[in-house]
Amino acid sequence: MANPLIHPNWDRPPVRITEGYSLEMTAKDEPSLRDAAPLIAPDTPIAITYLPGEAMAARVAATVAVRDLGFEPMPHFSARRILSQDDFGGYLKAVVEQAGVRRCFIVAGDPPAPEGPYADTMALLATGAFEQAGIQAIGIGGHPEGHPNMTPAECWDVLGRKVAEIERRGMAPLIVTQFGFDPDAFLGWLEQLRARGIACPVRIGVPGPAGIKRLLAYAARCGVGASTAVLKKYGISVANLLGTAGPDRLVDAFERGLGPQHGRVRLHFYPFGGMAKTVQWIAERDARTAG
Repeated sequence: MANPLIHPNWDRPPVRITEGYSLEMTAKDEPSLRDAAPLIAPDTPIAITYLPGEAMAARVAATVAVRDLGFEPMPHFSARRILSQDDFGGYLKAVVEQAGVRRCFIVAGDPPAPEGPYADTMALLATGAFEQAGIQAIGIGGHPEGHPNMTPAECWDVLGRKVAEIERRGMAPLIVTQFGFDPDAFLGWLEQLRARGIACPVRIGVPGPAGIKRLLAYAARCGVGASTAVLKKYGISVANLLGTAGPDRLVDAFERGLGPQHGRVRLHFYPFGGMAKTVQWIAERDARTAG
């Protein structure tokens, strides 16, 4: 069972597909978050990314802002980008003490070689620092469309070992997937996940409304499948790359397709087009589908 204090309402189906959604932001998005805050439900989980070139102080300030606005911060830790044990421990201590952080998200990161002492997420877990700091939940990445540097079998093996290690250390695991355009890929992956006995909560990644060129650029950077057929299913024509595209069809497909066989699932929005646009889209969809 998920820790009810850190995964509220996970043990019942959502009333609507967007119920209990989470969001992602960078340290630079703090002003946008403040503007969008009135439309975001209290305690909404908000992940703060760990990007290259950002100062630790900026990440800490963004995490504190999330808490001060009444939301639940979930700072990222990018293992290969962490330069030293002091950097890791200092960042963790700062967000716990200053922002009351109870959940963190760990990722290996993009660099092919570690820039410090941590080669991957298991190395971060092995320190014992998270549970010692009182962290209750650890988020890890899921890749429904595969990983560029691992075979499918390796992906499943690594994911299973991470979940087991987080649970062994007394914390609640949470899987947050990469964003994608193909609902069938996500639904099939969720069924495989549950068939392998991995029952922890999953947040499936959804791109917020954004310019089509921007969406495709992020897809290329992240290794997301973007074939002509998949994009057409999402509502994008490769013959017309001007304008914007929203996740209407994708979210509708999740609402129709998700069932008990997929386990505990909520949505995680990547607001590539801006925090305000994404939150406004969610509010407008909820208003249209109310009742």
